[in-house]
Amino acid sequence: MGKDNKDNVDEVIHYYHKTESRIGYDLFLAGTKHFGFYEQGDSPWNWSQALRKMEDKLGATLGLRKGSSVLDAGCGNGDVAAYTASKYGLRVSGIDVLDFNIEEARRRSIQKGLDDLLNFREMSYAALEFPDNFFDGVYTMETLVHAGDAKAVLGEFIRVLKPGGKIVLFEYSKDPDSLMSTRASKAYREVNYISAMSSFQRFEHGVLEQMLKEVGFHSVQVEDITENMLPMVRCFALLGKVPYAIGRVIGRPDKVINAMSAVEFWRYRKHFKYNVYSAVK
Repeated sequence: MGKDNKDNVDEVIHYYHKTESRIGYDLFLAGTKHFGFYEQGDSPWNWSQALRKMEDKLGATLGLRKGSSVLDAGCGNGDVAAYTASKYGLRVSGIDVLDFNIEEARRRSIQKGLDDLLNFREMSYAALEFPDNFFDGVYTMETLVHAGDAKAVLGEFIRVLKPGGKIVLFEYSKDPDSLMSTRASKAYREVNYISAMSSFQRFEHGVLEQMLKEVGFHSVQVEDITENMLPMVRCFALLGKVPYAIGRVIGRPDKVINAMSAVEFWRYRKHFKYNVYSAVK
């Protein structure tokens, strides 16, 4: 996310500065900004457990040795980086374009006694300030969808990875508009526009894995774990139903965009997938 329109950064900053975004993520997910992973029998309302299980899915998919260096591209408040460092012994460099996220991530790393394994910098993932062949691994947790030019960002990721390094992306894909009703395709376009998820609008099924191959990654694998994250979507849709209805009545659904996205994604859940992409340099 570089500092120009092509990279979508202004729109991303605007979205995450919205009152609903800042309060909503803090209130419900303690600032974490990704979905959880559910197994059979798990309570859909046990969000803390689900978040940690999704982060364990990340750790297992990375499969890196203790002490390996990893880039968290779009680290938010550093919650994922801290868990990954503490449980898997990885040295994580977190970057984000939001200054308040970086400040909070640094505060939390010191508070948890993990500042020897973690470092955080305000930086664009479209213009990484790291040398070539620097990291053993790179990951995103629902952040590549915000890229203005996802293929260019993947080019940066492969540049900073060491030969044999692993990339893991937890990202969405969707049906093409031609397979959706007019109402469904309009809902996806509106949510993606307001949420500054321009690449999600372009990530039709199969597109991201093709991009990975085109920039030079090999051993590309995709795992569809949609069913494992849908319980949280349903929870958010239930909580967002009334706020979204009010937003529509007053003609300002953009003021309740997280409620809107939860309701609409649950309503049209058959049209999207939540995937774990992995590949090797």
